[in-house]
Amino acid sequence: MSGRRTIARAAAVSGVGLHLGRPCRLSFEPAAPGSGIRFRRVDLPGTPETAAHVATAELAERRTQLGTGEAALHTVEHVLAAVAGSGIDDVLIAMDSPEPPILDGSSRPFAEALREAGVVEHGGTVEYLRLSGPVRIVDGESVYEAHPAVGLTLDVRIDFPHPLVGGQQGTWVVTPETFHRELSGARTFGFLREVEALRAKGLIQGATTDNVIALDERGVVGNTLRWPDEFVRHKAMDFVGDLALAGKRVQARITATKPSHRGTVLLVRALLAHDRREEGYVLGIEDIMKVLPHRYPFLLVDRVLELEERRIVGIKNVTINEPFFQGHFPGHPIMPGVLIVEAMAQVGGMLLMGTVEDPDSKVVYFMSLDNVKFRKPVRPGDQLRFELEMVQVRGKICRMKGTAQVDGEVVCEAEMAAMVRDR
Repeated sequence: MSGRRTIARAAAVSGVGLHLGRPCRLSFEPAAPGSGIRFRRVDLPGTPETAAHVATAELAERRTQLGTGEAALHTVEHVLAAVAGSGIDDVLIAMDSPEPPILDGSSRPFAEALREAGVVEHGGTVEYLRLSGPVRIVDGESVYEAHPAVGLTLDVRIDFPHPLVGGQQGTWVVTPETFHRELSGARTFGFLREVEALRAKGLIQGATTDNVIALDERGVVGNTLRWPDEFVRHKAMDFVGDLALAGKRVQARITATKPSHRGTVLLVRALLAHDRREEGYVLGIEDIMKVLPHRYPFLLVDRVLELEERRIVGIKNVTINEPFFQGHFPGHPIMPGVLIVEAMAQVGGMLLMGTVEDPDSKVVYFMSLDNVKFRKPVRPGDQLRFELEMVQVRGKICRMKGTAQVDGEVVCEAEMAAMVRDR
């Protein structure tokens, strides 16, 4: 089949969620061509829908989360893996709870439900995300390298200090056939030593030895492995699910070392940014100067690459001609950290100003900075890539989270609050 795909008829599964521990009935339903993968919360007034797209993804702990607040969707990676691994482009996923059922801890029950529903071609143009060059992302211990390729090949490597896990590596050319055979049945795993701390955070409330490979110091508790390397296979399965947040079929050869949900979300954003850079950018310096009051030498944003309702990506090209290099570590030029944060705040100001009426009469004042961390020095010749997202809006006050990256590595991160005021 070469066109877009959906399912022929509805299919449903039921069970308890892994982290929240609440019962959920999940139904897969056919969707129109071009509608993409969407979730619908049938338990909430108005049955709100959320697109399975990186634009709605939150950087949550131990899971992939879409949206915030009451309508948020938690731990959706196994469902997305089944959909994407089955080669489905358009489907509606209706849920009567905020978290899909964990079932046996893998994506196989979801994939089998989709197979029983029948995968069919239904017209429309398939969208592909293809690379013209390499993309590299580093987030903590997670390192990703993506290269142009035909189809999707995943090389996944993990390392856990446990006699059954240790260092494991696997490579898969991902097709519906190989996904169902090699990856869909790999189950989530965890260590008993972490249970108390995770449950104190409100996580793994629905975990049992029937739906999680539980490991004590010696081996598996109350279950048996399906493959000796089931651990790395599960990470690859999760990876397939998180890549679905691109909203397109990803064609690339990707090496992922110690992948995480957070890291893969950042990778998807970088892949989409690479894809968009081939088409140009959203706002140039002339557009930026119409919004921000800053001018040389304090205007620290050169372009805006992506601009969405609650998210923005901007860049700053760092050159030796920056005026601050004359006095900041002469002979060893390093961009001052406070100016990295200022540049991040200016990009955030562009995002916030896009939400107000009559921006010419307004100005953004930043009120607070929290959890500011500097990871690496920034030097002349670097290009700073700022990614910010709104996490809370109350009246004229907004809270944002942001990161600054150079060549895919995070050099700074911060949380900030800002207010829109009359000039």
